[in-house]
Amino acid sequence: MSDSSAALEIRPDHGPAEYPALVAIWRSAVRATHNFLDDADFARIEQALASDYFPAVALTVAERDGRPVGFAGTLDGGLEMLFVDDAARGAGVGSALLAHVLAEQGVRRVDVNEQNPAAHGFYRSRGFVQVGRSELDGDGRPYPILHLELPGA
Repeated sequence: MSDSSAALEIRPDHGPAEYPALVAIWRSAVRATHNFLDDADFARIEQALASDYFPAVALTVAERDGRPVGFAGTLDGGLEMLFVDDAARGAGVGSALLAHVLAEQGVRRVDVNEQNPAAHGFYRSRGFVQVGRSELDGDGRPYPILHLELPGA
């Protein structure tokens, strides 16, 4: 378990050299929270992270003791991804990343998997409200998406 008393640094990513560490965080987080995701979709997404998804967003990394423990990706006012290493969950990493992207990058909306109630609760507790729902995810897969926004966004 990560020592949550160590200072957390929020910083921009270090580019493609850091992508393997971010993929490892994604893998840990998704294995712990996305039990609805089938193995083929897990592998497909994991394979596309460094080549397709990471370059398409502004990445912000949460680091503790010189090691990345979480990251967020934003694009045009939307939070496209936020993942925290399973060993660091519950230690304020996700909250710190969200606070940073809200304040520094103007994030006002996020989509969450309907089958991930913990994520839905996390964003609801921080003021986001559901404004819509899609039966399929952005890749046309059968993973319903809840569309959340901050009021007045």
